Amino acid sequence: MNLVEVNDINRDAWAELARRSSVATWFQTEEAYRFFDSLSFLEAFAFGVENEGKLKAVVVGYVQKDGGRLKQFFSRRAIITGGPLLADDISDDELRCLLNTLKDRLKQKVIYIETRNFNDYSHWRGVFGECGFGYESHYDIHVDTSSMDVVNERMGKSRKRDIRVSMRDGASVVVEPTIEQVRSCYSILRELYLTKVKTPLFPIEFFEKLYLMDSSAFLLVEYEGKIIGGTVCVGIGGKILFEMYACGKDGVYKNIFPSELATYAGLQYAAEQGCLRFDMMGAGKPDDGGYGVRDFKLKFGGKLVEYGRYHYVCNHLLYGIGKLGVKILKKA
Repeated sequence: MNLVEVNDINRDAWAELARRSSVATWFQTEEAYRFFDSLSFLEAFAFGVENEGKLKAVVVGYVQKDGGRLKQFFSRRAIITGGPLLADDISDDELRCLLNTLKDRLKQKVIYIETRNFNDYSHWRGVFGECGFGYESHYDIHVDTSSMDVVNERMGKSRKRDIRVSMRDGASVVVEPTIEQVRSCYSILRELYLTKVKTPLFPIEFFEKLYLMDSSAFLLVEYEGKIIGGTVCVGIGGKILFEMYACGKDGVYKNIFPSELATYAGLQYAAEQGCLRFDMMGAGKPDDGGYGVRDFKLKFGGKLVEYGRYHYVCNHLLYGIGKLGVKILKKA
């Protein structure tokens, strides 16, 4: 059993592991690592574990910081989107090697490490716990996109009506937008994050470079010659389409519902590409009462799943200070 640095991982073995693993996501592929590594504001990392010449695990993530120098110091964290890429027959010792190396490499750089799981890792929860990773409940929503008949059958009546009315009254979906249209959509998304979401949004560089990736899909809503919403998705091997962001100028135009139309466009795109699942990437914690985003997403007929997050705190003092700061900033 040995650790493999990112540039020494066999590319064919990495791709094969992503094809076969039951917990594979786009975010753990080589393409995702190269994308994260190209961004000026993130510090990407990746390595793997081999045993007897077989690649058994790969972890891809990035170190993220927010704001000015002081805020960056208290907000530095390592994010592993989707959870690590694991062989279905990975041994406990192989997983321990992966997790312990992850801690050793990052403990001086970040305050905490977080895996945001989009698949079921419960089989390995004991090993994560042994390595100091606590489990936190967190919802996700998966929509069956095996066919558009299934999508339409399970979607709520109000969503169907909003989509039908929007298209009847002149809204349309742009499947192959220009970079200028992508920038217009980003402006809407940035306003949404500033006024409602109130969590950090990646700079425009993230979206401009993602736009160039083969696995991405920018599906934008146009009305009267203007972009008024859209969804940003990435897919893995024709299996799953992940909705990273969705936004819209809702309530601005009579009978036009851009957020609904954008997400529906994502579902339609997934079905057309042969993806069996549309992953809505997060629906809050179970104790988030009245979580509006979750209610919005569920009306598209998805299934609520709870795969949670694994969380390792490298510095408990700074972690406590950082959590308090986030609460104060959100209230402000």
